[in-house]
Amino acid sequence: MTTRPRVVFAGTPEFAVPSLQSLLEDGWPVAGVLTQPDRPAGRGRRLLPSPVKRAALAAGLPVLQPVGLRDAASRAAVAALAPDLLVVAAYGLLLPQALLDLPRAGCINVHASLLPRWRGAAPIQRAILAGDRETGISIMRMVRALDAGPVYLTRALAIGEDETAGELHDRLARLGGEALLAALTGILAGTLAAQPQPDAGVTYASKLEKDEAVLDWSQPAVALARRVRAFNPWPVAETRLDGARVRIWRARVLNHDEQASPGTLRVDGGRRVRAATGEGWLELLELQWPGKRVLAAAEALAGRHLDGRRCQ
Repeated sequence: MTTRPRVVFAGTPEFAVPSLQSLLEDGWPVAGVLTQPDRPAGRGRRLLPSPVKRAALAAGLPVLQPVGLRDAASRAAVAALAPDLLVVAAYGLLLPQALLDLPRAGCINVHASLLPRWRGAAPIQRAILAGDRETGISIMRMVRALDAGPVYLTRALAIGEDETAGELHDRLARLGGEALLAALTGILAGTLAAQPQPDAGVTYASKLEKDEAVLDWSQPAVALARRVRAFNPWPVAETRLDGARVRIWRARVLNHDEQASPGTLRVDGGRRVRAATGEGWLELLELQWPGKRVLAAAEALAGRHLDGRRCQ
């Protein structure tokens, strides 16, 4: 490529927005945007547009929202945009081979991990759950197999000791936009070639399920703290306490010598809240009772006389 190709961008959630904005701010010719259909949300179940759709409409871009991409009509709609290059960031639908073959310059994906580690739907959360100390962004050429294409470049960053999935998501989203531009610049100049992913070190980041957020207090405090971080802001770690489902938004490992059965709750002087685990203690920092707002744990438990009760 010697001139900037005509781009169609495919993405859906907030993670993809900085990549689209980077293309626009850097002057890349974006012919249109693919995003998933509007979804019902909130108590009223109103149909809401995706974050990428909102960004695309604000920029005056044509938006396509096919339910799937395997039918001829959907592929024809994409073809009508005449893309030279398809840029994908967390689109959420599998692209059939016919669509991968459509742009003359191919399809490029912005992925939130250091491939081949954490191919799949939830790389940010799985990295935290596994205790990874770093993660990053991979810019790869797309192939039919899931996140298995050759990689143009990676950009790494350290995962903070107390960093939640939401906080890490935001940093990676920004890094994704920066890495995308760096990769496209190198590809356009002919100085950057995609390298095959190694066979060793492949792991898969399966989609998150709500029931994963229910804490098992027989696990070590280290593992539980990771779960709290990984499931913030969704689906949010939870436990049963005093007959209610309580959400745990923030927690950390606490060094303490007391021995107690897993799940036992201690309220120290009305200031610090801790729960025994299968190995060590977990300090609970932010809690949410059903129908209530998120509060500091000591404030959330004030007046409830729950010292010594069991989380289940």
